[in-house]
Amino acid sequence: MRLLLVEDDPLLAEGLARQLANAGYSVDCAETAAQARQLGNQEEYRIAILDLGLPDGNGLDVLRHWRDQKQALPVLILTARGDWQDKVNGLKAGADDYLAKPFQTEELLARLNALIRRSEGRVESCLRVGNYELDENRQWIKTPNGEEHALTGTEFRLLRCLMSRPKQVFSKEDLMEQLYNLNEAPSDNTIEAYIRRLRLLIGKEAILTQRGQGYRFHAPD
Repeated sequence: MRLLLVEDDPLLAEGLARQLANAGYSVDCAETAAQARQLGNQEEYRIAILDLGLPDGNGLDVLRHWRDQKQALPVLILTARGDWQDKVNGLKAGADDYLAKPFQTEELLARLNALIRRSEGRVESCLRVGNYELDENRQWIKTPNGEEHALTGTEFRLLRCLMSRPKQVFSKEDLMEQLYNLNEAPSDNTIEAYIRRLRLLIGKEAILTQRGQGYRFHAPD
């Protein structure tokens, strides 16, 4: 799942990006308002973390720009502790949630997952499609026969992408955009290899190939 992290503190950004990647996100980082506006316009992100204090502008202006451009991705803003006006202004500008610095990574992840669930119209951390259950907290998949399997980071991101929109056909390009950040350069063969691994793990009938189009998740009756 693709995430945009807008943070000008390189140490904080590096640490957060690493922890977010471990939690199953593919992270792109922006250090300036200009970079954030550009990436938000040209890339397809499922969610964004936006610091308000940027070296070349205010994060609220970036948020207003995204909303003016009809970018509907959920946005969590980072504010200074106790600065209630920033929180109010952020929510009025179109933010979906806020978190005050300093914060615990566990709380950040919990808020991100809650925002994504809300955007997908669900309330539980377990993503269910038919008799398949994907536990987002543990990164495990439970198959219809009751078996549970641990997933690698990439397997989890790929499966979450497919299961979050089970009726949608994802091309290889769509999947690569959601699984990898701008600094990575996977090939079509990489996606095919992970699809094969997941089929061996959860059943070949769970991921269908639409010839000439891509893949979609299928939960047989």
